[in-house]
Amino acid sequence: MNIKEITRNIFYCGVNDRVTEKFENLWPLPYGVSYNSYVIVGSEKTVLVDTVRVDEVREFIENLRLTVGDRKIDYLLVNHMEPDHTGSVPLILKEYPDLKIIGNAQTIGMLKGFYHIDDDSCYHEVKDGDSLDLGDRVITFHLTPMIHWPETMMCYVPDVKVLFSGDAFGTFGALNGGVVDSEMETDFYFPEMYRYYTNIVGKYGKFVQRALQKLKTFELEYICSTHGPVWHDRISEVVDLVDRLSAYRSEPGVTIIYGSMYGNTAEVAEVVARRLAEKGIKNIKVHNAAHSEMSDMISDAFRYEGLVVGSATYSMRLFPPVETFMNAMETREIKGKVFATFGGYTWAKGAVVAKLQEYADRMKMPVVASMMLKQTLDNASRMEANQLADAVADALTLN
Repeated sequence: MNIKEITRNIFYCGVNDRVTEKFENLWPLPYGVSYNSYVIVGSEKTVLVDTVRVDEVREFIENLRLTVGDRKIDYLLVNHMEPDHTGSVPLILKEYPDLKIIGNAQTIGMLKGFYHIDDDSCYHEVKDGDSLDLGDRVITFHLTPMIHWPETMMCYVPDVKVLFSGDAFGTFGALNGGVVDSEMETDFYFPEMYRYYTNIVGKYGKFVQRALQKLKTFELEYICSTHGPVWHDRISEVVDLVDRLSAYRSEPGVTIIYGSMYGNTAEVAEVVARRLAEKGIKNIKVHNAAHSEMSDMISDAFRYEGLVVGSATYSMRLFPPVETFMNAMETREIKGKVFATFGGYTWAKGAVVAKLQEYADRMKMPVVASMMLKQTLDNASRMEANQLADAVADALTLN
């Protein structure tokens, strides 16, 4: 069980999930995930911040008992309504029937809808900028809608400079003994944070940017997210990573996504990758869309400046896994990429590149180069593939 006093009278009491295979039933969890909950103790009032997925409620209630002891829990603060953080709310209310739930108007509406907690006397509604006096300390409330649900908010404890950020700054990966980043090796979590942000939050960059503007007024010693480590030593790196991703600012490199039935389109991808390496591009990620995890493809496409997508022609459409990937890119409103396309066909020329061009047009993402391969590579088509790679390399602005 993970119980830790993070700073004066603020405690971690979350749980780990090493059983669930896919987050939201979509995104792989090879290293598990944590559901983080916290207790803020004041001289007069005690607040529980967020709960956990209902599957882990037995361990959570035990952690909570060990954390608060004989103290009364006066409030349950709900920063985010997703069931991985609120699934155990009804059971916590049975355990602590006198507590009031703190939430904004949308939170309260969702609690009524999800869990049928209809008695208005159960709630303490807060608005943006409101505060709550716990005796010797104050909590302030800050609405940050659409990170990544409309009710999301954060709260801040000024006397110890602690931000409870909901899903913001979260990451996949269970906590392996340590809770605060200063007591663990955290490099492992950064690729998982890329996946977490791009898979879960990616569409809502402009709202994340607005939230980050709010945070600029706060001094931060600790960021207590609902997933992953409590950030302390590496706060600036974590905030910078989320800032870059939410502003669609890329890193140097190229992601190549391809779909191939019999290996011919795959050969084009390999030629393009080799040529990019010859041009000095070091970060090159190549994904076979039929085999790579969608989670990893989305993450790499967000992360690197260049994006090259190739597809075999399949029933006059894109190869289905490539089409699924492009739908994911369009859904997340990806932008600012050096984008190139290639396709393979046997007798129906142009269908694939036309479909990719349609995506590019809707996403307002110019295509710097494209090519079509008829059946198999020959010297002429190999030269075309090299020229496509050259065009991408020449258009890259990041080195």
